[in-house]
Amino acid sequence: MNGKTIDQAKSADLRGSWPALLRAARRARELAAQTGTELIVMRDGVLQRIRPQPNEGATPSATPEGRP
Repeated sequence: MNGKTIDQAKSADLRGSWPALLRAARRARELAAQTGTELIVMRDGVLQRIRPQPNEGATPSATPEGRP
C-alpha cells in the first residue's frame, strides 16, 4: 500500500469505486428497511446487526480516507 487515499488513485475506475460503494450501501440500507432485514456491519472492529429505518440510508457516514 502506498498510503494515498482512494480519491488520489491514478486509475479512474479506482477513483470512481468509492462513490459506487456508497451508492451500493445506500441501496442495501433502503432495501433492508423495506423488507425488515437486518444488516451486518463492522464498526470500530466490532460486528453489529443494524435494522435500518426508512430514509436512514440517505446519508452514509463512511469516509474514504485510508481505504484502498
